Amino acid sequence: MKTAIVPSPNSTWQIKETKTPEPGENQVLIKIHASGMCYTDVHQTRGELPGDFPRTLGHEPVGEIVTIGPAVTIRRVGDRVGVPWVQHTCGRCEWCARNKPLFCESSLGTGVQMSGGHAEYMVAYADATMLLPDGLEYEQAAPLFCAGYTVWSGLRWAEPKPDESIAVVGIGGLGHLAVQYAKAAGFKTIALSRSTDKDNLIRELGADEVVRDGKGLAQAGGADVILGTSNSVEAMSDSIAGLRPDGRLVVMGVENKTLAVHPFDLIMRRLRIIGSQQNDRQYLYEALKIAASGKVKVKTEIYSLNEITKAYERVAEGKVRFRAVIKPSD
Repeated sequence: MKTAIVPSPNSTWQIKETKTPEPGENQVLIKIHASGMCYTDVHQTRGELPGDFPRTLGHEPVGEIVTIGPAVTIRRVGDRVGVPWVQHTCGRCEWCARNKPLFCESSLGTGVQMSGGHAEYMVAYADATMLLPDGLEYEQAAPLFCAGYTVWSGLRWAEPKPDESIAVVGIGGLGHLAVQYAKAAGFKTIALSRSTDKDNLIRELGADEVVRDGKGLAQAGGADVILGTSNSVEAMSDSIAGLRPDGRLVVMGVENKTLAVHPFDLIMRRLRIIGSQQNDRQYLYEALKIAASGKVKVKTEIYSLNEITKAYERVAEGKVRFRAVIKPSD
């Protein structure tokens, strides 16, 4: 099979012929139909996140089960599935006992300890896979296993009330989905974007208003929840000026800088800053179901596996609008 391999930190990706893996106990073999590329792939390639080399990345894989391993009872050949970031945990530690597997120090991650989806086939633990809803195309489903899962989970984790408003900072790969999910859930949705060329598109995505910064958000009435999807810490810090009392900033975007927050803002308005991962598995189910209903549409750029270097360079340079998806069969 063809596989995209990162030989060493900061090296050029290579396409190589490798042996098709066989699923072990409680595992399945998936023929990959689409594999989303995330900026996390860039961090991993640069060696900024844990992981051994050489490695095959890709933590947004979806496809069809073609082989099931011993002891698998919950999946069948022909099932359409995707695989999230966390695949397997120890089942013994405090966090596993508390049903918080994302904190398990012995967890096995897709594209981390286990080979990811940038290949024609991949092995995954059967109980980690999620069945895809009928009617949801592979190209649409793939980015939801990280980007869509992340923003919907962050919104749910903030526990917005029915009459509250949602703002989204950074209308990129995560943010363009966050706007759609917030609107699909019935909330007044405000987008913070400094790029005026995106205004028409942002409104097409469902935003009720577009503002430039935290001050503009405050002038528009403020937001009860801000979904921080930007890779700019400065932009997320600035947005705090637009939080209403008891407001929550949910940080999901990453930049290797310190988030500046004045204690006076936190105390006087009783604000909360919430770090969010993908949280609970039920949120992935919900994110997929909402997308299958047609209320959320991922804007993608499609590349073949042979074009993966080009896709990676565009993601690394921030040129993709808005998610890159690899189709190994093309």
